[in-house]
Amino acid sequence: MAQNITILDGGMGRELARIGAPFRQPEWSALALYQAPQQIKAVHQSFIAAGAQVITTNSYALVPFHIGAQRFAEDAPGLAQLAGRLARQAADEAVQTVRVAGSLPPALGSYRPDLFDARRAAEIYRVLVAGQADYVDFWLGETISSLAEAVAIAQATAAEQKPLWLSFTLEDKPGSEQHPATLRSGESVTAAVAKSIELGAQNVLFNCSHPEVMTSAVQQAQQLRQQLAAGIGIGVYANAFEPGSNEGDANDGLSGMRKDTDPQGYLVWARRWVDNGASLIGGCCGIGPKHIQCLAAELKTS
Repeated sequence: MAQNITILDGGMGRELARIGAPFRQPEWSALALYQAPQQIKAVHQSFIAAGAQVITTNSYALVPFHIGAQRFAEDAPGLAQLAGRLARQAADEAVQTVRVAGSLPPALGSYRPDLFDARRAAEIYRVLVAGQADYVDFWLGETISSLAEAVAIAQATAAEQKPLWLSFTLEDKPGSEQHPATLRSGESVTAAVAKSIELGAQNVLFNCSHPEVMTSAVQQAQQLRQQLAAGIGIGVYANAFEPGSNEGDANDGLSGMRKDTDPQGYLVWARRWVDNGASLIGGCCGIGPKHIQCLAAELKTS
């Protein structure tokens, strides 16, 4: 292929559930840090064996929204360190070069830009950054719903001499794929990419939204990148949620998985993203090692 494609990993939480690890709401993937840390490492290893060149720490659910305020205060520093150490071990034991992304999730709730508070977010990110800093190669702000969330993540990692990737989640209600993609806050993708460049991000990505809305986001990012002659990379890792099942409170229950995002079906979407300018491709919720193996076999160039 004309450009150099980097293969990311897939969704940690649903893969933990698939292999029988402890997994439930509200703790989500954090429950395995308490009860089955070796299964987290096993998932990392599965994605690496499938061809992932980047794995992401299992720190997404280490926020009060998922584990509660008291457990966050007591346990999050140690659990963040454990999440970083498990990913680092898996990467270091791989026969190929694998980088570790330090996950910085929505501090106050996925898909909920209305709940964002900069002061509270800073307190949460301070703990997650300190715990993971010794183990990660770069920071990955994930499932960002608004520009304010992106700024908070950039500020929280500013003192760390590590690259920053920012990944935004998109509005994907029925019919949204017929219009230019926007963030869940209603802010534009162009504004998100411009802000990412301003904040010094190495890459801008789009995650935890339906595959249908990703192409528009990539096109908008590519257009601005070309206009500004910016060196920022573009990436996608979509989810496999059934349409309409992942709206509202992320603690309401487990979203259903759609049937048309099997590995070959997901590859069709990935090729479209690559054709429009994406060079980092992976998967979010419901995208497992078989998907990543398919992506790596067809797209990987290094």
